[in-house]
Amino acid sequence: MRIFSSLCLLLSLTGSVFSQNTVKKPAVNPLAKPKLVVGFVVDQMRYDYLYRYYDKFSEGGFKRLMREGFNCRNNHYHYAATITAPGHAHIYTGSTPAISGIVGNDWFDRQADQTVYCVEDSTVSTVGMASPAGRMSPRNLLVTTVTDQLKVASQGRSKVIGIALKDRGAILPAGHAANGAYWFESKEGNWISSSFYMKDLPQWVKDFNARKLAAQYVTQTWTTLLPIDQYVESTADDVPYENVLQGETKPVFPHQFVASMGNKYEELRTSPFGDLLTKEMALAALKGENLGKGKETDFLCISFSSTDYIGHRFGPDAIETQDEYLRLDRVLADLLNSFDAQVGKGNYLVFLSADHGAADNPAYSQSMNLPAGFRNSGDALKVANEAVQKAFGPGSWIKKYDNQQLYLNQDLLREKKIKMADAVEAIRLALLQQPGVVNVINFHDLAAVSVPEYWLTLLRNVYHPKRSGDLYIIYESGWLEGYRKGGTSHGTVFNYDTHVPLLFYGWGVKPGETTRRTQIADIAPTVSALLHILEPSGNIGNPVSEAIK
Repeated sequence: MRIFSSLCLLLSLTGSVFSQNTVKKPAVNPLAKPKLVVGFVVDQMRYDYLYRYYDKFSEGGFKRLMREGFNCRNNHYHYAATITAPGHAHIYTGSTPAISGIVGNDWFDRQADQTVYCVEDSTVSTVGMASPAGRMSPRNLLVTTVTDQLKVASQGRSKVIGIALKDRGAILPAGHAANGAYWFESKEGNWISSSFYMKDLPQWVKDFNARKLAAQYVTQTWTTLLPIDQYVESTADDVPYENVLQGETKPVFPHQFVASMGNKYEELRTSPFGDLLTKEMALAALKGENLGKGKETDFLCISFSSTDYIGHRFGPDAIETQDEYLRLDRVLADLLNSFDAQVGKGNYLVFLSADHGAADNPAYSQSMNLPAGFRNSGDALKVANEAVQKAFGPGSWIKKYDNQQLYLNQDLLREKKIKMADAVEAIRLALLQQPGVVNVINFHDLAAVSVPEYWLTLLRNVYHPKRSGDLYIIYESGWLEGYRKGGTSHGTVFNYDTHVPLLFYGWGVKPGETTRRTQIADIAPTVSALLHILEPSGNIGNPVSEAIK
């Protein structure tokens, strides 16, 4: 009995000591949230640019996001349409073209028998000028965005603003419920919107347009930020892999700007001045809408479009492209400092990604003995037409070629009692004889497609039965349609188009990095998890849990 009592006393004392030495974790407040979320989309930014130009970046832009934030180093697109509109849409929806309906910048509408632009909307009017440039809205996007879900969660009290030179770069991220989306028009150099959002521009936008920044920038000269001999990460300034700006005879520094087909300010897009316009507009929105100052979380969607214009014109290896990213780095630093000042460091959440990557110019690749080549833009359509007419006789058998997809005349096939599989096979056999073509995919029978499972997933994710074509052409690595004179493009299943940056920074983010494969669809659910809101309706991604504190 005495032994038992001693044992009980010992256990009691041990428990007391254990309880006193147990460290209680501070309670997590499930209602805590950032004051502001900022989404950066850098149009056509390949992942490798983060490291190629790293030594020449400032401390306050990309380096700040990489060092103090979370870096997903193996982040890829999960579908084949690596194009601007799908990229912007799926960063914010966590979805895929097969669900969202945004299968390209344009697609063929079989019912209307015409091409549809991704954000066109004939039911609305331009706000800010007398022009059709503002007849746009997000109505073609069939699912919700993370910005929409934030508006729902706050019963509309959160403010959501989208800003980009490109209309689709502002509209698709901001979503259906946004307070406003604003984009740049090149004729008068103003920022405009659509009656989908408002009847008149807010006073802060009118005041911003009155500053006439575009008129100031268009008179300036684009010179290199650093001495030109320091751009050792790029090719020489005068190489045959680049195109020229309007009015110039050589693609060399310094660059001047001239009017393009009556659009006085169009060529500003293809310069770092486009980023400055975007930055200043974003800062005007920050102040004008008082973002991050209310009780609810606000959301600012910023897309930098000039990186895409410059990439297309000069290619990934040009000094112009490197100079653009060095200057964009300083722009990011200015924006982050402004968020610090208005919202407070640690009170806002940032993510940065890209809508697609880009291929090296094929001529440049060939100079390095890399596999690459060119195809003329109309070759695929011409060969397909000849093949189907040879097999089935004269007729308008093909309605459209876009996004590497052929839209067949299904009504004519039914009228002539020709099976889709037979038409596809006739075209497929003809195209496979062409240089640079790897495969021709029948979207109507993906189960029978003989390609690597990885590619098959990309193809399944891009196919929307009402908006996609009937056949998808896969070109060889490094091959482009057009661009013989220089520059580059994108839109393929290869890593140079799918591998893009993904950085999280600020509120709720645990600094670090991962080489685990993540996908673009993971961005929206990660932001949703940090905000404690429902993920978007078409989401197929998962939160990047390693990035969350």
